[in-house]
Amino acid sequence: MSNFEKEIEIQRIKVFKSAPKIQLISPCKIGDGIIKLSTEEERKYIHLFDKKNTAISFFIPASGSGSRMFQFIFDFLANNKKSEAMNRLLNNLNQFAFFDNFDASTKEKISENKLSEKEIASLIVDQKGLNLANSPKGLIPFHKKGKQLLTPFQEQLLQGLELQNRASFHFTIQEEFKKEIQKNLEELNLKNQQVSFSYQDKSTNSIAFKEDGEMLLSDNKKPCTRPAGHGALIHNLNQIKSEYVFIKNIDNVQHFEKREIALKTWKILTGFLIEFKTDAKKVIEAPSLDSLVKLNEKYQFCSKEILEEISSSKEIISLLNRPSRICGMVINEGLPGGAPFWVKNNRKISKQIVEKTQISEDPDQLKTLQKSSHFNPVLIVASPVDLNGNKIDLQKHIDHQSYFIVNKKQEGESIKYMELPGLWNGAMSDWNTIFMETPTESFSPVKSINDLLEPPHNAN
Repeated sequence: MSNFEKEIEIQRIKVFKSAPKIQLISPCKIGDGIIKLSTEEERKYIHLFDKKNTAISFFIPASGSGSRMFQFIFDFLANNKKSEAMNRLLNNLNQFAFFDNFDASTKEKISENKLSEKEIASLIVDQKGLNLANSPKGLIPFHKKGKQLLTPFQEQLLQGLELQNRASFHFTIQEEFKKEIQKNLEELNLKNQQVSFSYQDKSTNSIAFKEDGEMLLSDNKKPCTRPAGHGALIHNLNQIKSEYVFIKNIDNVQHFEKREIALKTWKILTGFLIEFKTDAKKVIEAPSLDSLVKLNEKYQFCSKEILEEISSSKEIISLLNRPSRICGMVINEGLPGGAPFWVKNNRKISKQIVEKTQISEDPDQLKTLQKSSHFNPVLIVASPVDLNGNKIDLQKHIDHQSYFIVNKKQEGESIKYMELPGLWNGAMSDWNTIFMETPTESFSPVKSINDLLEPPHNAN
């Protein structure tokens, strides 16, 4: 049996049995898995970041299309029923940065009410107009700075370079938009910008199976595959060599005038991770269980159950030389997404960022899920090197038993396939993880185009 045939069988078995579920023990809270700093402590870590001045990289998943941002427009065009969201967009149309991309004639027709609401809606999303729904989210103008329109790609660079003028940037993108994205970044006329791109590795794609267990085949009789989710990006992240890598989503960027809290947050998170690694290195220089316990009391990176299983200096060194990360956590205000929990998985208790799809429908588990006080906004400082600065192979720290089963339609067939563990979920399962409360203002994602009307996206 070839390696490919073996992989087919492995995936077939996983897809047609129930996806493994994580067992929630309890939500992480302040003092029990989440650290909250005082103002004085924040100043200390900002100073440490500035003093250290270590090279940083940004790793920004940016392959998403903008189409979901305009769903309420598509609904309006399809059924002619105006929603509250549609009214809000039409009533504030000239407040959006993208409005400036309409030609003078269109702007005049809009101001003189010569276009119907449906015609305006079509001009926003369709190819005959701005075609925003078919553009990568990162290329949609989000903000205005004077007369300049800025896209998320551009603002991620401007924000990051203000944090450190030699920072490098890596975007994971759709390959067909690479030239357009490069052109967009060149419009900034920045010198010595260090920007690189990668694409989700097609070799990580999952095989699509029909309901009867057979592979779905294309017209040329080759197996049909599907992208295996953003967990596959661990392979891209594994290529980044910096000691500190900042992970954030492309749409989480504030108006230039509202950037200060986000920049301050990155400094605090990094300064704290720098100190963790400095203290951890002292422990491995003279390893003892007592010093490890004291380290954990300060940083809360490890469960007591794992510490109780450690019995040798070799095990202490192995534990502390894993990849490490600090994840900002904002107070939960009802948004969907991952949250910080103590979980039991593969007979080990650890700290994880957990999505609802990873747990069972057991009532007790759902109650535990609802008790979560914080939410994961994807503000992560990752350190993919050990305490001596050696690059770690991140693929050795993935929980391969964590995966999702997806049911979809493809080529008229009902199909099932496997999604890899999420990038900050199972793909980072075996990392030393610190959670820290961060300000809500550092998190301003744009999931709907109307989110751009909110305060974080306006200069006032």
